[in-house]
Amino acid sequence: MSKEEHAGNGHTEDLGFWRKYIFSIDHKTIGKQYLFLSLFMALVGGLMAYYMRWQIAWPETAVPGAGWIPEPTAYDGIIPPEFYNALVTMHGTIMVFFVGMPFLLGAFGNFLIPLMIGADDMAFPRLNMMSFWTIFLGSLVMIASFFFEGGSASAGWTGYAPLSADPIHTGANWGMNLWILGLALEFTSFLMGGVNFLTTTVTMRAPGLSMFRLPLMVWMQITAAVIFMLSVGPLIAGAILLLLDRTIGTGFFIAERGGDPLLWQHLFWFFGHPEVYVVLLPGLGAIMEILPVFSRKPIFGYRTIIWSTIVAGVLSFIVWAHHMFVSGMDPRLVMPFSITTILISVPFAIVIFAFMATLWGGSLTFPTPMLFAIGTILTFIIGGVTGIFNGSAPVDIYIHDTYFVVSHFHYTLFPDVFLGGFAALYFWFPKMFGRMMNETLGKIHFWWTMIAFNVVFIPMFVLGLGGHMRRIYNPLQYDFLKPMQEMNQFITWAAICLLIGQIPFIINFFWSLFKGKKAGDNPWNANTLEWAAPTPVPHGNFATVPSVYHGPYEYSLPGSETDWQPQHLQSGPTTSA
Repeated sequence: MSKEEHAGNGHTEDLGFWRKYIFSIDHKTIGKQYLFLSLFMALVGGLMAYYMRWQIAWPETAVPGAGWIPEPTAYDGIIPPEFYNALVTMHGTIMVFFVGMPFLLGAFGNFLIPLMIGADDMAFPRLNMMSFWTIFLGSLVMIASFFFEGGSASAGWTGYAPLSADPIHTGANWGMNLWILGLALEFTSFLMGGVNFLTTTVTMRAPGLSMFRLPLMVWMQITAAVIFMLSVGPLIAGAILLLLDRTIGTGFFIAERGGDPLLWQHLFWFFGHPEVYVVLLPGLGAIMEILPVFSRKPIFGYRTIIWSTIVAGVLSFIVWAHHMFVSGMDPRLVMPFSITTILISVPFAIVIFAFMATLWGGSLTFPTPMLFAIGTILTFIIGGVTGIFNGSAPVDIYIHDTYFVVSHFHYTLFPDVFLGGFAALYFWFPKMFGRMMNETLGKIHFWWTMIAFNVVFIPMFVLGLGGHMRRIYNPLQYDFLKPMQEMNQFITWAAICLLIGQIPFIINFFWSLFKGKKAGDNPWNANTLEWAAPTPVPHGNFATVPSVYHGPYEYSLPGSETDWQPQHLQSGPTTSA
C-alpha cells in the first residue's frame, strides 16, 4: 500500500494536526478523546455533588464558590429549590451516561480491543470517529440544558413522568427537551460504538486467536455492547414519546390525557438496569487483566467467568421492576422480580470467588493498579451484598428512596467506574502515552480515595435505615431528620475530602504525560497482545500481524524458563482453545 493510501486510512505520521489529533480515525486517538471527555465530565459531576452536599448539610448557609448560582428568592436555603433539583438531575445523568460509559467502555474499549486481538484498527474507523463526535455533541447539549433560559432539567436523572412529561410541572422550557436530546445523542454514539466493537472482535482477530483465547477485557467489552444494543431500543422510543408529550401535547405518560406515567418507568428501567452492567462489566474486565499480572498466576475459572457474565447479562433483562416495588404495580409481579434480582447475584458471586482464587497463593506485588483492583473488589462486595436487601420486596418497601439506596447505588457503580477505571488507567497509561505514572502519587491517590469514599457512603446506610429520604432539599424542615443533621454534615466534610483526594491524581496524570519515566514495550511483563506492540503504539499497531499460540493468562507454568508466556510467542507450554 502506498504512503498516500496509508494517509487516507489514517495510518501515517504525516497527517496534519487536525486529522491526527482532532478528527482522527485512529482507534487509539479516539480512545484518548473519550478518556479526556469522561475525565472532564467527572469533574463537572463531582462539583455538582459538592453543591448538593453543602445544601443538605448547611441548608441556610452560603455555598463557597457559588457566585454563579441563581439569586435566592423566597426560600430558606442559598440554592433555589428548582436549581437543587437540577443539580440532582444533572449529577446522576452525567455520572452514569457521560462518565461511566465513555470512561471504560468508550476510552479503553476503543484503545484496547484492536490491540488485544492483533488488529490494525476498528472495523469501521470513520464510524468510530463519528461515535466520539456524537457523544461530544451530546455532552455540549447536556451541559447547555443546565443553563438554558426558562429552567433546566429538574425531574431527576431517571426523568420520571409526569414530572418530566408535562410542562405544567417543569415549566415550558427547553432545558428538559435538551436533556432528552443529549441522552439521545449519547445513545446513538454507543450504538455506533457497539456495532464497531462486535464487528471488530468477530472478524478481525489475529491468526490463532479463538474466542476462548480472547482476554477477558475484550469479553466484558463486547458483552456490555450486546447488552446495551438489546436494551436501549425501548428507551429511545420512550424518549421520543416523552418529547412529543412535552412539545405537541400528546399524552403517552400523562394520566389526564389518557396516558400512563408508570409506562415511562418500565421503559426506563428495562434499559436502566441492564445499563448498570454495561457500565460495570468493563471495570470488572480491567480487574480480570490486572490480577493475573500482579499475582503471577493464571486467572481462575476463565470459561466459568465468561459463562457467568453471559448468564448475568441475560438475567439483567428480567429484573428491572425491582426499582418499582412501591410504584403500585400488580403485587403478583413482585415475587418473580424479587427472585430474579436475587438470582443475578449468583453469577457475580462466582466472579468474585474467581478473583479470590486467583489471588490465593500468588506471588503478589502491589503497584498502584493492583491496589485499585483489590479496592474495587472489596467495595463492590459491599454493593452486591446490600443489593440483596433492595431485591427483597418487604425490605425494599421500607428503604426505597432513602439514603440506603443512594449508598448502595454508589457502592455498585463507584468501584467499577472510578476505582476500576483508575486501576485501568494506571495499568494501561504506559501503553497509551508511553510513560509511567508516579507510584508515590498513585498510592496517595488510592488510599485517600478509598478511605474518603467509605467514610462518605457507609454512614448513608445508617441514614437510610433511619428513614432519611434522598433528594431532600432542606432536612431541617422535618423534625425527625434534625437528629441526623450532624451525620449529614460529617458526610459532607468527607465528600469534600473525597474531591480533594483527586488532586494527586490530576497532578500525576498531567505531570506523567510530559515528565513521567519513559515506558518500555511491556513494563508489567504481561501476556496479552497489546504489550507486544511498540511503545508508543504507531499507526497500524503492529509491523506484522501477530499469531497467537496460547491463552492470555499463562503465568508461572511448570517447566517454563520465565513466569510469563506472551500470546504471540510460540516458545513454552501451550494450551488448546
